[in-house]
Amino acid sequence: MKYRPLDFSGVSTYPLASRKNKMNVQEHFAKSVRPGMTVAELLAAMPDQLGSQALNGVIDAVVAARAKGKPVVMAMGGHVIKCGLQPVLKALIDADVITAVALNGSGSIHDFEIALIGATSEDVGAVLHAGTFGMAEETGAQINEALKQGVLQGLGHGEALGRMILERELPYREQSLMAACVQKGIPVTVHVAIGTDITHQHPSADGAVLGAASFTDFRIFTSVVSELGDGGVYLNIGSAVLLPEVFLKALSIAQNLGHHVDRFTTANFDMQQHYRPLVNVVKRPTSGDSRGYTVTGHHEIMLPLLAAGILDRMGNKG
Repeated sequence: MKYRPLDFSGVSTYPLASRKNKMNVQEHFAKSVRPGMTVAELLAAMPDQLGSQALNGVIDAVVAARAKGKPVVMAMGGHVIKCGLQPVLKALIDADVITAVALNGSGSIHDFEIALIGATSEDVGAVLHAGTFGMAEETGAQINEALKQGVLQGLGHGEALGRMILERELPYREQSLMAACVQKGIPVTVHVAIGTDITHQHPSADGAVLGAASFTDFRIFTSVVSELGDGGVYLNIGSAVLLPEVFLKALSIAQNLGHHVDRFTTANFDMQQHYRPLVNVVKRPTSGDSRGYTVTGHHEIMLPLLAAGILDRMGNKG
């Protein structure tokens, strides 16, 4: 045979004590957990490694941003909204933590339906072949009408819907994220791609109106992004394609117009890490003197934990 077992007797070794290690008991181990722990104690008990290190890093960045009066922008896909996390997000809005919200079209639709009937998210598989998926009359008619009226007033997609929810006094308006943003006076922008949302299927849909409303929001969003430099925070939560692309273009325009957006923090929260959020949110925008984080987990677990950590740490700082 060409090969024979190699003789390992000449392999050199070194003392274990001389090796540099990524983890040690004193610095990185988890602390004991016990009943009745506070939020601060729970976060401090997590091992100073990987995901928990990223989560605590994001919390610190958000607290530091608000202490400096810098923006904290939360961009979210529809899954975040239909999981019922509005009370958690509204707590951050009420505490002046979130200074701007960006949604995709599905997020705005779920938020509207919750405000209208207190429920959302139909069983697509059960109705798709019957041709009734997305055809609820009130959803299409009321959203499309609100956008038409909003465009006439020069409003963007998000503000038009938020105002409509409040003006019509929809039964569950207190659960609406868009309405909360309008009441608080912070930007809520909605970014759509024609054909991706159920409201585009309705006879009341108008492509020109959709384009005008969403383009106004893109310009507002770009204005928000232009102020992220020197301490702001941008969080992408549950949007795998559309919002990371919108963010990258807005950042490019802001830089082109002379806004130096550097020394800020980004993070992507999702159940799995996808290409575009990793590249367009976490890596490319932070290639200068900035920092990007990834936090992997279910939104219904990670967002309450994130919010509790932020509010607790802000409270401790007075």
